[in-house]
Amino acid sequence: MSLIANWSYPTTIRFGAGRISEIADACRSAGIRKPLLITDRGLANMDITTKTLDLLEAAGLGRAIFADVDPNPNEKNATAGVQAYKDGDHDGVVAFGGGSGLDLGKLVAFLAGQTRPLWDFEDIGDWWTRADADAIAPIVAVPTTAGTGSEVGRASVITNSETEEKKIIFHPKFLPTIVICDPELTVGMPKSITAGTGLDAFAHCVEAFCSPHYHPMSQGMALEGMRLVTEFLPRAFADGTDLEARAQMMSAAAMGATAFQKGLGAIHALSHPIGAIYHTHHGTTNAVCMPAVLQFNKPAIEGIITQASDYLGIAGGFDGFCAHVDDLNASLGIPKTLTALGVTDPDIDRIVAGALSDPSTGGNPVVMTKENTRELLLACL
Repeated sequence: MSLIANWSYPTTIRFGAGRISEIADACRSAGIRKPLLITDRGLANMDITTKTLDLLEAAGLGRAIFADVDPNPNEKNATAGVQAYKDGDHDGVVAFGGGSGLDLGKLVAFLAGQTRPLWDFEDIGDWWTRADADAIAPIVAVPTTAGTGSEVGRASVITNSETEEKKIIFHPKFLPTIVICDPELTVGMPKSITAGTGLDAFAHCVEAFCSPHYHPMSQGMALEGMRLVTEFLPRAFADGTDLEARAQMMSAAAMGATAFQKGLGAIHALSHPIGAIYHTHHGTTNAVCMPAVLQFNKPAIEGIITQASDYLGIAGGFDGFCAHVDDLNASLGIPKTLTALGVTDPDIDRIVAGALSDPSTGGNPVVMTKENTRELLLACL
């Protein structure tokens, strides 16, 4: 089976090994003549980034990079990025990297033409309509991990560095114009990042599948995304050069992010404040929280998880699925508790308050309260 394709759902996606060679054409197709490549510090000097800049420069599109991006990007990174965009007289963004580079890149393309401050566009009600949609610059997204799926998302997760809260900034035009999914770019991921990002994709699929909202298209995508992660993440972890496994995980990441239009839940509601306060890796935090959240939601999801188990070939229904999650985490070196992850002496009340104010709570199949969320957090610790 050929793992090269052009898709138009949910946006234009050029999928396949080696397709980073099309970056200049993708920029021109998106209407970009002078792109600013935005990525994180860790990727700034890596070969895959240098090669991409070489391709842009050779095509006459300039060579400009902004990499002052933290692992959990914040408003300071956004301000600096917008300034670099304006100073360079750019007309579009190449968002390049994992979730941090992609989210910050999309945000800079969004903010550069706005007159209102960042937090005016938080994902609350219809706040997104405050934006001047015509002033949003085009985006070409290039993921270098297989997890967040931010390349097909309509939002960015940004940390407020003053309050240490993760906020979701939303606008339909955050969705990149063109995406290049080249699995060769993920070959160099360390095992820990392969595991953490892959389990982030799995968490997206699981939470979307369990969300009580009605969205059958997302439901089917979430289920197949779970299957791809179950089959191919162990292979990608064992052999980082396994291009089939890397490609299938890139698909699973995009599927998970598309599926969670149906909703997320308690895994992400907990993970967002924990990551903002204690700077833990997002996908790994999700993985640590998942077993306790599954038990927390058992009264509402036992039947639907049993259906998923049947599809995935996991024996034992709900309990078998939970055992599968435990075994998968263990095989990928995921800590069993948040304490083991490095969350020591946590501020329980602060995390609980952050979880309850997170938009993800609305998609959890069991209503989250101050009391039961506290019990859930203690179970994760």
